[in-house]
Amino acid sequence: MTAAFEAARRAGAADEVPVGAAVMSAGDVVVVAHNETKRRHDLTRHAEVIAIYDAMQTLGVDRLDSATLYITLEPCAQCAGAIVLARVARVVFGAYDPKAGMAGSVGDLLGHPRLNHRPEVLGGIMSEECAALLTEFFQSRR
Repeated sequence: MTAAFEAARRAGAADEVPVGAAVMSAGDVVVVAHNETKRRHDLTRHAEVIAIYDAMQTLGVDRLDSATLYITLEPCAQCAGAIVLARVARVVFGAYDPKAGMAGSVGDLLGHPRLNHRPEVLGGIMSEECAALLTEFFQSRR
């Protein structure tokens, strides 16, 4: 989670919403990513989507069924969908997102019983630090 948090800090410094993600496999951090929606002019470039894509490329696989994805913010519907499709084994996230979170806050796409994959999910890790980073970012823009 520390690697994801540091990536989130870098995102904030780059004027991106400070969300970071890291993929671990076999005990090693494979990739670290952060939001790039502004830089790329692409609303789909969330940290999770970038991390999933980069990890699959780096590992040369089409599924992340033995990997853990660490994210500083509960995934949205888009990212939860990518997590399910990539068959990520485990998702660990920091702050809950009461406006868009799809791991229990608004909905539970990651645990939906009709989907063909449901990762193990653990939320609230470093939640205060992750939430504070987001709060500070948005307060500085008001």
